[in-house]
Amino acid sequence: MGALGDRWGALVMRDLLLGLTRYEDLRHSTGATNATLSDRLKQLERSGLVERREYQVRPVRHEYLPTEKGRDLGLLLQAMVQIGDKWRRAQHEEAPLHIVDAQTRRRLKLELVDMESGASPSSGAIALEAGPGGDAHMQWRLARGEAERARRSERLPDGALVQRNTRT
Repeated sequence: MGALGDRWGALVMRDLLLGLTRYEDLRHSTGATNATLSDRLKQLERSGLVERREYQVRPVRHEYLPTEKGRDLGLLLQAMVQIGDKWRRAQHEEAPLHIVDAQTRRRLKLELVDMESGASPSSGAIALEAGPGGDAHMQWRLARGEAERARRSERLPDGALVQRNTRT
């Protein structure tokens, strides 16, 4: 998220991933001011998400292309599209964008799968645990989150506390 910066960075990356590459197209699509768009493009370039290429000499003009790192953010875009579609359906609205297989034109969706077997989680439930790069702050976040989830699960929907059987 730090590489995107803010909502303007996210909007610019969205448009780059949709295929817009020219400054004026990005400005028109996002509604960003020239100063904001210029700043975000520089930030995205410094973060390694965007590459700037000259496409015209007189006057000098550049286009902006997502790097491999930037294209990987397409997964984030796809996840956001799926979430938006879910809630649009709940409101009986149509999806503004479909992500499809380039050859078959069949719709695609992101799904969690077991990294070893490729199977979907059997229970549908997931848990979080620190990875090898998880520092003390990540350990704290996970422990704190688990404690909060446990605290919330002790309450009934009306807010009353659940009685625990403490007999041995």
